[in-house]
Amino acid sequence: MNISFEIPPDIEREISTDEVDLHGEAKEAYLVELYRQDRITHHQLAEALGRTRIETDGVLKRYKVSPGPTLEEMRAQAAVLREAWPE
Repeated sequence: MNISFEIPPDIEREISTDEVDLHGEAKEAYLVELYRQDRITHHQLAEALGRTRIETDGVLKRYKVSPGPTLEEMRAQAAVLREAWPE
């Protein structure tokens, strides 16, 4: 799939440099957002970015996205399970 959009000229001038791959940055940001919304899996994200699992975790860290449940989420899930199946 090919996605394109227009950026106002003043913003384009500010962000355009020879050292920056704007297409790559936009693609990465969009794919990370899809992952954040649980619309694609970690594996799909890694495949679309052409990166290993570890490299993909690094990308997610840069975007401040957890690659899995946080410790707090896991504890909450454990508490729910303990209530559902008391000893």
